Amino acid sequence: MTTLSPDGKGYILTLSCPDQPGIVAALSQTLFEAGANITEAQQFDDTGSGSFFMRIMFDVRKSGHSEAEVREAIETVTNRFGMKYRLNCQSYRPKVMILVSKFDHCLVDLLYRWRIGELQIDPVGIIANHPEEIYRDVDFYGIPFHYLPITKDTKTEQEARILSLVQDSQTELVVLARYMQILSNDMAAAFSGRCINIHHSFLPGFKGARPYHQAWNRGVKLIGATAHYVTSDLDEGPIIEQDVERISHADSPEDLIRKGRDIERRVLSRAVRYHIEMRTILNGNKAIVFTS
Repeated sequence: MTTLSPDGKGYILTLSCPDQPGIVAALSQTLFEAGANITEAQQFDDTGSGSFFMRIMFDVRKSGHSEAEVREAIETVTNRFGMKYRLNCQSYRPKVMILVSKFDHCLVDLLYRWRIGELQIDPVGIIANHPEEIYRDVDFYGIPFHYLPITKDTKTEQEARILSLVQDSQTELVVLARYMQILSNDMAAAFSGRCINIHHSFLPGFKGARPYHQAWNRGVKLIGATAHYVTSDLDEGPIIEQDVERISHADSPEDLIRKGRDIERRVLSRAVRYHIEMRTILNGNKAIVFTS
């Protein structure tokens, strides 16, 4: 897959393929001959699956080579080794659709990080299953807001509308920012590899309503959050990022909720950043994450 902008000279390349000798040497030599200067490189050999993964940042600003020449050179290697690859300009900003329910702390955090330039994204819409009045204190900065209520009887129709908005806006990443609705298998399949969810992480795994109160009642000592890619297996998609925080018997359920919000915000923002910076590569039911 290739997504390049006409004026970009700095690139990010990610790839995966069956592991074998000579991959790094061939790729490095090819990039050198194309006039590229490698500025960062990370690699991983998964001995369990026999697969090789790599992320490379490079630029050709001083070489004068065109994007077409760079692409052609890289494809000689990808074809030779049977690689799956992505090539983007470092300045590329993916279009992002954010889905939210009543709790807006993750939404607000993503918008703030986007506004100050920390997240290089182009938000193309906010979809909520609650009316806009619920978010009256949130500044959407002109991002289109779509109120799509959902009931058991209207789920299919509501999801069709979501899919239409995603397609019409050419959305490349869907973020479930505490969107408290379970996606159907068809919707999860449509968003495969480009939909990130955030949820609490507890041991035991408290499900249903008021999970933080359930955790408090059981006297848990750690609370946390997990960001993962969405699949048809509920909350079991490839994990991108996780974090935890220690608590004590002195913490009230409200303390757990407060601390949980902080963890959810930072875990989701890191997961989104890893995705848009092409630091994640899917490896079956796992995600390879080349953190910065």
